[in-house]
Amino acid sequence: MVRHLLVPIDGSELSVAAVNTVVAFAKQCGARLTFFNAQPSYYGRPDVAIYGEGLVLDPALNQQFAEANARFARTILDQALEQAAAQGVEATSETCVSALVHEAILETAERLGCDLIAMASHGRRGLAGLLLGSETQRVLTHARVPVLVIPAAQPPA
Repeated sequence: MVRHLLVPIDGSELSVAAVNTVVAFAKQCGARLTFFNAQPSYYGRPDVAIYGEGLVLDPALNQQFAEANARFARTILDQALEQAAAQGVEATSETCVSALVHEAILETAERLGCDLIAMASHGRRGLAGLLLGSETQRVLTHARVPVLVIPAAQPPA
């Protein structure tokens, strides 16, 4: 029996569609939801300069990136909470800053005692999937609880 789902979201169209699906699923099961977003860490510390191609970004700019990411996380989490509330589904939200999104997802699921992780898949296959990797794939291979993968909508054939 599913009682508590962790729902990682990133604000993409796919994760928004997944929220709709998961809210309906949770309503049918009588389960509660925790929406989760892992913000990029910029090397784990906002005071570390980012280097590349002869460019050094001021640490103050890193702080601005971090603040913008926190606002974005709050926005997408609040939208998901509103969707759940509109369907009468109990939901909370969490966010953290992490360089390794899949590890943040797994740690949060374990810490909260979730019995299912439900997340979208971008549906990359072949070489693109291999080279780009997938947070969903990483969660699938390391999770200690079941993972419900909500696939990208496929266009009609």
